[in-house]
Amino acid sequence: MVALVTAVLIGVGLTLLVIPVSKRRPPGTPLTWGEAMAAATYAFFLMFWGYAMIPHLWLTWTSNELGWRPDKLFTGWGNFLQNQKSGGWNPLTISYESIRDIIVVGIYVAFLGFQIWIFAWWQNRAKRAAEVPAITTSDYGRPLVRKS
Repeated sequence: MVALVTAVLIGVGLTLLVIPVSKRRPPGTPLTWGEAMAAATYAFFLMFWGYAMIPHLWLTWTSNELGWRPDKLFTGWGNFLQNQKSGGWNPLTISYESIRDIIVVGIYVAFLGFQIWIFAWWQNRAKRAAEVPAITTSDYGRPLVRKS
């Protein structure tokens, strides 16, 4: 549990680290070879972390500590989802392993959506910079409070 929570916090923190970097770096600035390699390594590490480490730790935690196996059936709270073989009304047999796998697919989809959003956010830096109104300044560089 501790490893999973720590991995999620590290993944979110490293992904959100892109925002202050994008505010510091002016749009259209050319990359050096070293900066491009560092950015590519960072992006690869984030994808490794989000698509490999976090789902692996989720699957390990639910399989080992929670015991979500194929033979452990999900009957819901108060057995309201009990299957027909066990005398219930539900025609589906839902195991905890199925729920575990559906949640891990949700982790993949959530990270993919977050990754697409952060890529689009990075690419639209120039549009956001153009939308900021220019502040008129005096001859000394101070912003003007009123028009003269």
